[in-house]
Amino acid sequence: MSHLPTVKLLINGEFVESTTSEWRDVINPATQQVLARVPMATAAEVAAAVAAGKAAFKSWKKTPIGTRARIFLKLQQLIREHMKELAAILTAEQGKTLADAEGDVFRGLEVVEHAANIGSLQLGDYAENVAGGVDTYSVMQPLGVCAGITPFNFPAMIPLWMFPMAIATGNTFVLKPSEQDPMVTMRLVELALEAGVPPGVLNVVHGGPDVVNAICDHPDIKAISFVGSSKVGTHVYNRASLNGKRVQCMMGAKNHAIVLPDANKEQALNQLTGAAFGAAGQRCMALTVAVLVGDAQQWIPDLVAKARTLQVGPGNTNPDIGPLISCAAKDRVATLIAKGVEQGATLELDGRSVSVAGFEHGNFVGPTIFSGVKPGMAIYDQEIFGPVLCLMAADSLDEAIDIINANPNGNGTAIFTQSGAAARHFQEEIDVGQVGINVPIPVPVPLFSFTGSRASKLGDLGPYGKQVVLFYTQTKTVTSRWFDDDASRGKVHTTIALK
Repeated sequence: MSHLPTVKLLINGEFVESTTSEWRDVINPATQQVLARVPMATAAEVAAAVAAGKAAFKSWKKTPIGTRARIFLKLQQLIREHMKELAAILTAEQGKTLADAEGDVFRGLEVVEHAANIGSLQLGDYAENVAGGVDTYSVMQPLGVCAGITPFNFPAMIPLWMFPMAIATGNTFVLKPSEQDPMVTMRLVELALEAGVPPGVLNVVHGGPDVVNAICDHPDIKAISFVGSSKVGTHVYNRASLNGKRVQCMMGAKNHAIVLPDANKEQALNQLTGAAFGAAGQRCMALTVAVLVGDAQQWIPDLVAKARTLQVGPGNTNPDIGPLISCAAKDRVATLIAKGVEQGATLELDGRSVSVAGFEHGNFVGPTIFSGVKPGMAIYDQEIFGPVLCLMAADSLDEAIDIINANPNGNGTAIFTQSGAAARHFQEEIDVGQVGINVPIPVPVPLFSFTGSRASKLGDLGPYGKQVVLFYTQTKTVTSRWFDDDASRGKVHTTIALK
């Protein structure tokens, strides 16, 4: 295996070979071809990355805001120029289709563009004469070394959610990409250095639980951004916050859509099918449950027919659905499908037997649809993270809303309807952080922030947008008074009042 390329660490502006004895294979999920080997970084290497960030912070925090912004203007240009290359790398290691891989990169690019606007985002406040001759103003100062832990399902977008905004606000950063598909992330990091990110401002380490724990425990890391499973996210939040860090964790989901019988049928079924099965269901904002209200329950055969038309294959041929990330993921999805049958749901469409000619060893599962799904079934209670859509029935909009609000997760939800009154009632009564009205995956653009809620999120501020500027900065408030000669002869004041 020594002939395989190795994924490097980035420490203080240098791509370095890890000295670890523990390595993991990066595998093409469509072919099982080993693409590279990624190191599980040592404790000393994590410490060196943090130390590089700490040293670089001394000068980076004083770098003019325009200088920082221009780096991200250059980075967005470089990402656009290398879009096809980035998508091809992403598809090879993660499996999603080339078209979807370009979308992955583009949604991250939007955040890079927003980071270039940092001059208008990181503004404080000023109030003159809050008392006699007293002025008060606030500034938003960077925290220091921040860290990001990112998942396999969006290896371009989510790293770009994190390090551009952290660095643009004046922090330095240690990134730990997913060990399952780190290659496109590393290519983006190379482009960031080419754009002008100075040595030590951005560092990268690879690894599993030991590296995550080291990040959570290191006293010089001030804030951590995490996207991934609820189990790991809860661990990161608890461990890091107990160590005095700011933490934001975007975690698991079970996103529901309500389909009302007045919806545009063709539009609703198209949107639902794409949102349920795109990226093989490996999205934290995938629509995995559809609540069909009233006569919309008669649309199940049409939905099944539409799902049957989707093509499954290797991502580089641009089918509709690519493979799951790993053999273990495929086995888990197949097990949950079997559990759904065992627990009494009706299997309307079974994707377990899908076969892709020439790619018999790929991690493929085709579109799968269950009807008659109820709370308490494993396919409803767990995040499947595969191309499986659960259908539920309700007699009214309010009953459908109650079903969604009873679920502990709150990442995203959607409604399909042509009634403005129904849509307004839904958005007002639903207890979910991100709402789509005839929009199946309502991930906000970076002018806003990602606002998942309840069990899908720990921490009060979301990634990117206005909220993340608050997350990556400390507000410092200054109250000042300058005395002239007459004022210096005043009496001593022993009260708290300013006059």
